[in-house]
Amino acid sequence: MKILAIDTATEACSAALYIDGELSSNYQLAPREHSRLILKMIDDLLLAADLTVKSLDAIAFGRGPGSFMGLRIAAGVVQGISFAHDIPVIPISTLKAIAQRAYEETDIPRILVAIDARMDEVYWAAYYLQEQQWCLQAEECVVSPDKIHLPEMLSRSDEPWAGAGTGWASYNDRLLLTLNCQLSTILPDCFPSAEVIAKLAVDEFNAGNTVTAAKAIPVYLRNDVAKKPKPVVL
Repeated sequence: MKILAIDTATEACSAALYIDGELSSNYQLAPREHSRLILKMIDDLLLAADLTVKSLDAIAFGRGPGSFMGLRIAAGVVQGISFAHDIPVIPISTLKAIAQRAYEETDIPRILVAIDARMDEVYWAAYYLQEQQWCLQAEECVVSPDKIHLPEMLSRSDEPWAGAGTGWASYNDRLLLTLNCQLSTILPDCFPSAEVIAKLAVDEFNAGNTVTAAKAIPVYLRNDVAKKPKPVVL
């Protein structure tokens, strides 16, 4: 199985290549440089692996929520590759990718993810692992840090939870006050990466959860973003 994964949803820009259980990746914290970096990252990975785009089984991407421009870049690149070479696409939640990375760093399988969404809001989700599968408590949403509802399973559980994402850097005190709980650890600099997106994409691919290029669209969570990204033809 060969899966290319990319992510440009936050300040981090990354690409990863999964080949039959082996992973290689390029990752860089580079705000506002994603359009310059991502295509070269893809080319470098394919060149190092002596692969062509046509040999890929699927391409995965961080579908959001996140930076509007970053999401448009990733979706445009993915649509261009998928349209040109008839390759299925695997959209992966940015918030789930952060949960996966936080789990790998802490070994805590319950993650409260918050990305700074600006405008005094966060992109929010509560993820927990159950039988090695990520489950979502309620829905992903964009919400004020003061209006988050405490997940019922968190309020009645003695098991540890961790916080992850840039929202914890921007709104730590307000989030903790709203949630009224103690977290085992907080990772405010935990960004999504193409490497964890590739890992999550393997299970999705095996489950048949792929889409066509036309349906490889960003998930903004805010309803006032209407324009669709233009495909980038490679």
